[in-house]
Amino acid sequence: MSPTGRTFLLGLALAVASGTAQAAMRCGHHQIVEGDTADELQARCGPPAGVDRRTVTRPPVIWRYGRPIYVPGGQIEVAYEIWTYNFGSNQFMRRVHVEDGIVKSIETIGYGYD
Repeated sequence: MSPTGRTFLLGLALAVASGTAQAAMRCGHHQIVEGDTADELQARCGPPAGVDRRTVTRPPVIWRYGRPIYVPGGQIEVAYEIWTYNFGSNQFMRRVHVEDGIVKSIETIGYGYD
């Protein structure tokens, strides 16, 4: 392989490796991704098997051009929930972190139960 070809492949590999993967989960024919609302999550996947509710404090956020800007000088309380979905003993369970009504992350945990 030519040096140019190797350079191209190395650049391509680095670009793929540095990209951020977005967590997702499927509920039937629907897909849930980070950034979806809690209402979309419940409409597509139904009610969770369990919900752990708490509040967290963080600086206030202003969204500009799709990016968060944290405002210094104070903390606000935000609703934080962890929704657990059990899809049965043949599938993995999912733990969905919902902050202020928005899906923040999706974890795959062990096999479910019947």
